Amino acid sequence: MIIKSEQNEIQDYLKDASNTKGFCEVVVYPETINDIINVLQDANKKKTKVTVCGNRTGLSGASVPMGGIVLSTEKMNKILEIDTAEKFAIVEPGVLLSDFLKEIKPKYLYYPPDPTELNCFIGGTVATNASGSKTFKYGPTRDFILGMELVLPTGETLKLERGKNFAEKNKLVLKTDSGKTFELNLPEIRSVQTKNAAGYFCKENMDAIDLFIGSEGTLGIITKIKLKLLLPPEDTISCVLFFDNETTGLNFLEEAREASYQNRKSKTDICINALALEFFDERALKFLAKDFSSVSNNAKAAIWFEQECTTDSFDSILEAWNALMKTHNVNEGTTWFAFSDVDKEKIKDFRHAISWKVNEYVTRNNFRKLGTDVAVPDKYFREFYFTLQSWSKQSNIDFVTYGHFGNSHIHLNFLPKNDAEFNESKNLYKKICDEAVRLGGTISAEHGVGKNKTAFLKEMYGEKVIKEMFNIKKILDPNLILGYGNIFSTIN
Repeated sequence: MIIKSEQNEIQDYLKDASNTKGFCEVVVYPETINDIINVLQDANKKKTKVTVCGNRTGLSGASVPMGGIVLSTEKMNKILEIDTAEKFAIVEPGVLLSDFLKEIKPKYLYYPPDPTELNCFIGGTVATNASGSKTFKYGPTRDFILGMELVLPTGETLKLERGKNFAEKNKLVLKTDSGKTFELNLPEIRSVQTKNAAGYFCKENMDAIDLFIGSEGTLGIITKIKLKLLLPPEDTISCVLFFDNETTGLNFLEEAREASYQNRKSKTDICINALALEFFDERALKFLAKDFSSVSNNAKAAIWFEQECTTDSFDSILEAWNALMKTHNVNEGTTWFAFSDVDKEKIKDFRHAISWKVNEYVTRNNFRKLGTDVAVPDKYFREFYFTLQSWSKQSNIDFVTYGHFGNSHIHLNFLPKNDAEFNESKNLYKKICDEAVRLGGTISAEHGVGKNKTAFLKEMYGEKVIKEMFNIKKILDPNLILGYGNIFSTIN
C-alpha cells in the first residue's frame, strides 16, 4: 500500500470539481480489502478522521478532507467479472465509469446510469446515488445495484445482496461477516415526490443495501459492487430543438414528458417515450455558442431529447416527435438532428460541455461552485423555474440555467465576478433551496449533501430526523471517524 505525506504530492486530493478545498496529513492508496481493514482499524483506535476519495469529480465537497487521512480507491480498479448470460458485472470501486462502458459495449451489454462526468469512479457513483440524463427513463444508480461488499469504520466487513435483508417496519438489523449484529432505528422521513439524493435512504421495510447507497462515505468503504446490466438499444434518436421563448420550450417539454409517462405505462414502443429530456436557457446557450456552431443565434431556450428505438420503430417514433414539434411551431431550419454516431457524440459533447465550462469558470476565478441541484414535484416545476429566473435576474449576477427538466430537476449556476457577488449568490442559493423544500422537493437530486449542504438538509428534514439519521452513523461509526463533515454538520 502506497502512503504519501509530502504536501506537494497530495495537493490534488484536497479539492473536488466544485473547488471546495480542505486539508489532510496523509493520503493512502489501498490495493486490497485487507489494506482498508488495517487503515480503518488503526484510525478507529486512534480516532483519526478518514475521508474516502474517488476521482474527485463530486460537486458537494464529500471527498474533500477536513484533516486526518484521505483513503483513495484508485488502486482498487479491477473489473472482476462480467456475466453476459445473467447480465451483471462485479467491479472494484476505483473502476472508471468510462472504462467500464467501453468494456461492456462489445459484449452487447448496457449500463444506463450516466453522470455527466464519465471520469468518475463507479464507487463514487454508488456512494452518491448518482444519476444523469437517462435517469428520466431508467432511474438513478440505486436501481442498478444488486450487491456490495464494504468495510465498516470499525474494520468489520459486511456483505449485502439485494432482496436478502429487509427492515421490519422501522427496525433494520445488520450482521457482519464476523457475526457482530447492529440494530438500527430508521427515521420516518417525509416522502419526496421527485428524484432525491439528500441524506440516508430510510423507509419502512426497506432493503438493507439501500441504506449504504448514497451514504456519501459516512457508513463504510465499498470494496466490491455488483451491477445490473441490460441489453443495449438497437439505435437512438437524438435531437436539440431551439425555441424563440422559454414558455414554448417548457410547453413542449411538459407534453413530451406526459406522453413518455403514458406510453411507458401502456408499454407502447412506437410513440414518444423519451430516454432524456434536458433544458438549456438563453444564458447557457450563449455560454456555449462559441464552441458549438449548431447553436441557434436567436434562441431563448433549447431542449435536447433522446429516445431509444429499433429499425422497425424508428420511422414511427420520429414521426411522433415531428408531430409534437409542429404543434409547438419548432423551427425545423434550426433543429439539430443527429442521425450518425459522430453527430450523436457532438450532441453529447454539447450536453456535457456546460457543466465542465462552469467548473472551469469557478476554478479560474477561485470561487467555490454555487450550482443548484434542486428538484420539485412536476406540478410545481414551471412556477419554480420562473421564480428562480426572476430572483437571479434581479441580482444582476451572471448565471446559467440547465438541467434534467424531465425530472423537474434544475441546475442554476451562479458565475460571480467578485467576493461581494459570491456572498450574494450564497444567499440566493439558500433562498432557492428553501423554496424547493417549501414545494415538497429536495435540496439535492443527484449530487448529494457532502459538506456544502448540511444546513440545507436540516431545513429539509428537520432536526429530529437529522438526529435519528446521525444515530445510525454513531452505531456503525462510534468514534465518528469516517466521512467527517459529510451529511451532518461537524457539531453533531
